[in-house]
Amino acid sequence: MALYLGVMSGTSLDGLDIALIKQGEQLELLATHYLPMPGDLRQELLSLCSSGPDEIARAALAENCWASLAGEGIRQLLTRQGLPAEAIRAIGSHGQTIRHEPARGFTVQIGNPALLAELTGISVVADFRRRDVAAGGQGAPLVPAFHETLFSHLGQRLAILNVGGFSNLSLIEHDKPVHGFDCGPGNVLLDAWVERKRGQAYDADGAWAASGVVQADLLDALLADPFFAGSGPKSTGREVFNLPWLDGHLARLPAYRDEDVQATLLELTARSIIDSLSNAQQGTEALLVCGGGARNGALMTRLGQLLPYARVASTGAHGVDPDWVEAMAFAWLAHCCLEGIAANRPSVTAAKGLRVLGAIYPA
Repeated sequence: MALYLGVMSGTSLDGLDIALIKQGEQLELLATHYLPMPGDLRQELLSLCSSGPDEIARAALAENCWASLAGEGIRQLLTRQGLPAEAIRAIGSHGQTIRHEPARGFTVQIGNPALLAELTGISVVADFRRRDVAAGGQGAPLVPAFHETLFSHLGQRLAILNVGGFSNLSLIEHDKPVHGFDCGPGNVLLDAWVERKRGQAYDADGAWAASGVVQADLLDALLADPFFAGSGPKSTGREVFNLPWLDGHLARLPAYRDEDVQATLLELTARSIIDSLSNAQQGTEALLVCGGGARNGALMTRLGQLLPYARVASTGAHGVDPDWVEAMAFAWLAHCCLEGIAANRPSVTAAKGLRVLGAIYPA
């Protein structure tokens, strides 16, 4: 039995999630901590998602800031729990993705794990995605193996949906390898549009989207993107789906009310998820949702409407807080690395085979 920390900051860039788990015969979530992302760091990380001047130095400085923030969050969590650094076997650090282009053979997560190990006095396992990409895989999503560990005992034709900046599915059936893939935008366009038009970080409960009307011609144009035609393995990121992508479609269509665009973006998220699920797994009995999207009432309602034959619920219905699943996953991935357990799934990423993921930075 050992204690691990998982640190996750996703494509929404709202903050750092830190989870403390106990890994024994069963995994147990012991404590959590959240740190908001400082505005200047968020803007710099966003800008690093595309080419710009002096980006190598800027990325190095940004990852130092990210590691310092993570180190402070870990210190706060351990102090609150009365635990010394020596009690933690390792930190699983996802880092922050700034580029993800597996078709070109690379994915980049920054977060200076060496500095994080120095600041905390705890060994760090990081850089989980590149080993899978080196083996010909997508490097994402990585959470289906963890979802399988958490939920396969339910014995149903099950789908686990993570809705962060982007959405991804894990499909779990008895006597079949877990399958999974990215579906497309989750919150990334919804957040960007509401921030542009209303100055808000996100659309609370999907209320603004619910006030609008879905525009069929805009929806059809968005869903015509080639990404949605693929059945997976596939993954995506801000390189594909971003505000300039949306603006390009809006420029070719009539003017819409801002809330109608938001409603259409929510429908895009819901439709891309359910269309992908329906094509990949017939007769799904339950769809369990985690990530920030699980808190979006309008999205959850729409998912239920589009999947009337299945039970749609948060992972919280099975005792797993939807806000902390991904941070828990990277703590578990650190455990797998140190134990020499392969944690990718070729059925998900199309890698050439099972691989042990992560690079170790000793304390």
